[in-house]
Formats: sequence, C-alpha cells, structure tokens
Amino acid sequence: MAEIIFGDIIGVSEGDIFSSREDLKNAGLHRNTQQGIDGNGEFGVASIVLSGGYEDDVDFGDEILYTGVGGQNSQTKKQIEDQSWEKFGNKGLLVSELHGLPVRVTRGHNHKSQYSPKNGYQYGGLYQVVEHSWKKRDDGFGVCRFKLIKISSIANLTTSDPVADENTILTGDNGPTSRIPTTVLRIVRDNKLSRKIKRLYNYTCQVCGIRIDLNGVGYAEAAHIKPLGRPHNGSDDPGNLLCLCPNHHVMFDKKCFTINPDFSLVGINGKLHIHKSHIINKENILYHFNYSQTK
Repeated sequence: MAEIIFGDIIGVSEGDIFSSREDLKNAGLHRNTQQGIDGNGEFGVASIVLSGGYEDDVDFGDEILYTGVGGQNSQTKKQIEDQSWEKFGNKGLLVSELHGLPVRVTRGHNHKSQYSPKNGYQYGGLYQVVEHSWKKRDDGFGVCRFKLIKISSIANLTTSDPVADENTILTGDNGPTSRIPTTVLRIVRDNKLSRKIKRLYNYTCQVCGIRIDLNGVGYAEAAHIKPLGRPHNGSDDPGNLLCLCPNHHVMFDKKCFTINPDFSLVGINGKLHIHKSHIINKENILYHFNYSQTK
C-alpha cells in the first residue's frame, strides 16, 4: 500500500466529485476501497469516508461527530460488541488528535446528511480531531466517538466562558458571573521530523522521564532548543530538537530552566536524557543557555 500522505492532495480541491471509491484511491485521497478509515495506530489517520456505516454519526458540516470502527456484525451491520480503542482506526484517530494531524473528509451518497452528494463521493476538505469520548448506546454496546472540526473554521470558533472583571469580588459561592466571548484556537502542529524525535524517545520526556499515555497512545512535544524565527533563526533539524512533556516544554521556552554543555540542567535538578542515536548540536545548547540569562 502507498505511503500515508497527510493534508491536501495536489490536484484535488474541496467540492470535487468522484464516481467511486476506486476513483478516490486513484486520486490519492483515500487508499482503501472498503474501509472508511485510512491510517493506523502508529502514524495516525489521514482520511475518512463518511458512507452511512454507523447510525451514531452526526454531520453538522463544519463539525462532525464520528463513530469509530469495530464491534459490528459483518453481515447485518448491527453492533454486537463494544468497540476498542486499540482497533487500528480508533487508535489512529487518537494519534491524529494528540499530534494535531489533519484528516481529509469525504462524504459518500449513502451518508445521511444535507452535505452529502446525491451520487458518488465529494471531498469535503481538511478537518482536525479535537476531542474523543466513549458513548454507551441504547443497545448496551459502547462505541468510540470523535469530534472533528473543519480546519478553515477553527479560527472562527467562539465560546462564552465565565470570567471575572476587575470589579468582581471572588468568593466561594456560586453567584452570578459575567460572560464575555473568547476565541478558541489551539492547533497542534506536528511534522515528520518532530514525530521522528518523539518516537525515538517513545514519547517520554527527556527531562522528567514521564510518558503521557492516553488509551495506549503516547503524547509529547518537540521543543526547539534555539528558537525558530527572528531574531534567533534556529534550524528545524534533529540537532535542535528535544522531546519534552508539555510542562517542561513551557518551562524551557519561558527560560525557567536551561541546559549546560555537559547536559546537566540549570534551574531545576537533573540531567538531560539523550538517546544514543540523537546528536544534539551543542552550539544550540550554548545559545539557549546564554539566551536564558537575559530577562
């Protein structure tokens, strides 16, 4: 099978119609002609096809509540057992959520939605998996659920959160709170290089040794030692990357701690764990050390 390709496909535009699953495969949109999920539990899911296979699916256009795979009778298509987070597609969608990977969404004519084509299959654009949950159905069986939001609309999402203004007295009661609209925008960007570094360390933080595990899927963040962009102009290469947990990533970026050339830590106790295959550029270490001395 061809290599998994994440994101847009050259030559394919949102709204394009394809007459068959074979045409989707030939266009590079979806590599499987039968399965609705294209991906796996190691690298993530690159594409899904909505084709009416699960009655729990809900399609709001820019937001989709998608049911995972597994637990159905292959003949009747009825649910006969619980789904599992270990199933390749479900675990793959978890990977895509945690690593911020884009998912191509295509709707088939059998998918019951106002956004589906009358015939064939229509490419609906790129979505991001933002949430997962476990749903107990009326028949007693549990299914994996995923919320996907269209990437082009994420920046426009707003929510009304309770906030305290400068005149609010904070107490322990449940009195009224003022509400203001706030913008929600959290796109986790990941690329092949950062995923390679994180897999090298099995998603274990090089500082604290903690591996965040969610239903068998590891989560860590790739941190640049010498920051990218002006005025630092750090490079995007393995010698300038660390595998850190979210806490130590923020602390490192905010100069709460730094690293000596001998890889001992400054600001917190410990020493950086380094895999034998990971060659870190000590010039980058020295840059961060000097940069951390500035306030």
